[in-house]
Amino acid sequence: MSRHLRIVDRCLLDGNAAQGLSGRPANSKTPFSLIMARLTPLARYHKGEEMPEPYVKIAQLKTVAAFRARLAELGIELPVDERPLSAAEDSPLGKPLQIGTFNVGNRWCIHPMEGWDANRDGSPSDLTLRRWRRFGESGAKLIWGGEAAAVQRSGRANPNQTLATADNRTGLGKLLEELESAHRTAFRSTDDLLVGLQLTHSGRFCRPNSKTLEPRIAYHHPLLDEKFGIASDDSSVVLTDDEVERLIDDYVAAAGLARDGGFRFVDIKACHGYLLHEFLSARPRAGKFGGDFSGRTRLLTTIIQRVRETYPELMVLVRLSVFDMPPYRTSRDVGEPMDFSGLLPYDLGFGLDRDDPLECDLDEPLQLLGVLQDLGVSAVNISAGSPYYNPHMQRPAIFPPSDGYLPPEDPLVGVARQIHAARRCKQAYPDLPMVGSAYTYLQDYLPHVAQAVVREGWIDSVGLGRMVLSYPELPADTLRGELPNRKKVCRTFSDCTTAPRHGVVSGCFPLDRHYKQLPEAAQLQSIKRSLRNG
Repeated sequence: MSRHLRIVDRCLLDGNAAQGLSGRPANSKTPFSLIMARLTPLARYHKGEEMPEPYVKIAQLKTVAAFRARLAELGIELPVDERPLSAAEDSPLGKPLQIGTFNVGNRWCIHPMEGWDANRDGSPSDLTLRRWRRFGESGAKLIWGGEAAAVQRSGRANPNQTLATADNRTGLGKLLEELESAHRTAFRSTDDLLVGLQLTHSGRFCRPNSKTLEPRIAYHHPLLDEKFGIASDDSSVVLTDDEVERLIDDYVAAAGLARDGGFRFVDIKACHGYLLHEFLSARPRAGKFGGDFSGRTRLLTTIIQRVRETYPELMVLVRLSVFDMPPYRTSRDVGEPMDFSGLLPYDLGFGLDRDDPLECDLDEPLQLLGVLQDLGVSAVNISAGSPYYNPHMQRPAIFPPSDGYLPPEDPLVGVARQIHAARRCKQAYPDLPMVGSAYTYLQDYLPHVAQAVVREGWIDSVGLGRMVLSYPELPADTLRGELPNRKKVCRTFSDCTTAPRHGVVSGCFPLDRHYKQLPEAAQLQSIKRSLRNG
């Protein structure tokens, strides 16, 4: 069995069952050289081995049978329906979903999508409003946070991130008004439309004033410090407990702004390497917000408790990275993890095997899901990893972003890894509504798989991210029983990531006519030429 398929299976199995997959005890120590030797042949190409055939692009698979055959060739188990059913044909995606006291109209969800395009004061620009308008036109009935809104100005990931602060109260209301108006125009009613606001602090990836990193971190992570140029002895970037307490207050205040603006829930973002996600792995941190499981989860659980106590009518949802991997090196070659051999057992991640950190271990994430359910969290959006340091497993793509690397596995493996991890979470907590991620790379066959996994009970709702930038109408088209419009399907060119990494607004420059015509399109092409020639 190949290395990448073991990762998929480890997300499904408990520690004892997983022993048999590798032929060794789950707690044994594996030398880094042996871990690297188990990577796929493509991942070893630039070490001098013969280049294998490139991965098959989804667009080359012209039929459902061909797509199924490709999954079988990779040894991936995913259900695939023959065709999307319309809502009138009783499509599983057209069935309502109860979240808290709200009856959501269908099983399509839109993930929070940043555009790096708000005004400097955090208010929405025309581009921000256009994106939210398209969310409303999508036909999805669950809008999971819409936009990652920073609860502190210093916690922005870029100088043009939306703010969930008092001086942007009016701007937050405009976002919701634009979305609901568009949805009402397209679908006549918003009675079954559930919209929330995602609240965030970017932590290690704060850039509130310019392209320059101004990190605020939970603890010093040797590999991430090296990757992002953070001095290991710089204590000024580590949040103190007093600063964490003030941050909790700011989350509560931001939740109040969301409630006052008409949002029905807030999403407390705990994924993708941002601050609350980083705290979940803060074993080296001293004090009450680090160390053991209770300490590492205290920031997240305290925010949830405080918001629910202060605004009992406001639902709290959580987007959570349930597994991670060590950071990968940025390169133009096939991706390789940074050398973690001197850090074993690896205590610097959440949801990974301490002795073989390229493998999932969902024991703690499953424990946390139980805590969240007990705290009254209404739903959880299951994600993984980070776009900053292991994008191939967080956001599977055939074309990497400029700060990434060539994929070390067929991106379908990354899709399956997340779908199976979400399936295991759903099996463990069948009464907790869950949304799945990483579906965009399925491209033309996204509706076929989405419909099947919802029917089989693997997940309650299917979330869309990058796909919405090029093809926001996909949910509505699917519920009419239509096949995807191939000219609009996201092909994971990653321009929506490469652009903001270089200070350009994010959008689908290859497929969205509006973005093709922006001056920034020529700017992005110039950047990409420089990178190719560099």
